[in-house]
Amino acid sequence: MSNIHSFTKRLFIPITLILILILGVAGCQPTEEISQPNFLNVTTGSSEGYTRAVAPIPLEFPADHGPHPDYQTEWWYWTGNLDTPDGQHFGYQLTFFRRALAPANQRQARESDFAADQIYMAHLALSDVQSESFQAFERFSRGAAGLAGALGNPFTVWLEDWRVETVAPGVYRMKASQGEIGLDLTLTDLKGPILQGDQGYSQKGFEAGNASIYYSLTRLESEGAVTVGGETLQVTGTSWMDHEFSTSALSTGQVGWDWFSLQLDDDRELMLFQLRREDNSIDPFSSGAIVTADGTVELLQSADFDIEVAGTWSSPQTGAEYPAGWIINIPNAGLTLELEPYIVDQELVLSYAYWEGAIRADGNLNGQPVTGSGYVELTGYSGSMQGQF
Repeated sequence: MSNIHSFTKRLFIPITLILILILGVAGCQPTEEISQPNFLNVTTGSSEGYTRAVAPIPLEFPADHGPHPDYQTEWWYWTGNLDTPDGQHFGYQLTFFRRALAPANQRQARESDFAADQIYMAHLALSDVQSESFQAFERFSRGAAGLAGALGNPFTVWLEDWRVETVAPGVYRMKASQGEIGLDLTLTDLKGPILQGDQGYSQKGFEAGNASIYYSLTRLESEGAVTVGGETLQVTGTSWMDHEFSTSALSTGQVGWDWFSLQLDDDRELMLFQLRREDNSIDPFSSGAIVTADGTVELLQSADFDIEVAGTWSSPQTGAEYPAGWIINIPNAGLTLELEPYIVDQELVLSYAYWEGAIRADGNLNGQPVTGSGYVELTGYSGSMQGQF
């Protein structure tokens, strides 16, 4: 999700997708449907010349909700848990990824409306808990001719008819559909942007510039409609948005990450990510944050929390074995949580395979019961994420 939705949420776009799209950008016709085999065996491009995250930078909103094209990679990552009035539960993911094709000093003006120096990829997924079904879709397009793009003020990001846009200050409209699933939601931001890491500077490794600029909208009151199997259902719930931009890659020895976002019933939110190394150890650059009910941010370093795997699930599609249950302990916060997926099969097998799914939480905070829901992203279990940027 690349450079953590992710590095996490989220810090990755496979180059295999990107360079194939470059071939399409060179022409003057809209992008066409591209089959999976065309993305194989394509080498990565250089990150030289792109802006790198090396320290905190001033962020101004709503302008910085928009794109940062001088960084190589960027994404806008929405996840959420939704319920119908009669108790049907859904989880959803809608993610837009941007990738620059050349640094600013190498871009050339071209007359064609289809000429582009940015490309976009998007993922849409829906978990239907009642039917224990999961569907995921992927799209690509060039950032030109209105096919895909992003704007800062008013904020809009889109790929064809998948779109999220500002409709009022702090209020967003989301619309996306494909196959038998669809989303039509209004998201109201209750806390404003939460800067992750050091004032939005989130370091992922020891190398200079191995970091992202990262903030979250941690509590988006959500209402609208979900379409599944041809039926449209009214829903309410809570969503989360991560926005990251960087020019980065996994550090030497890092193979993937586990990312957690949780919204608790006492109006706190929790974000954690742990970077996994090839020897199965956890990288010390793992970190997180607790957001209190009034929006205060309490930063967490890797030594401040422990995540224990409490169950596993083996994918019948990829053969990967993923965690499928967790116990989170944050001693200094007095917080212990047990997490479990709403359904175990929430693996996206698209241009690359990863697990991204809705989860529920039960535990205690300073001796008092607490519950919640959220999302988990797991990468690097079906193969190292090294070289996938």
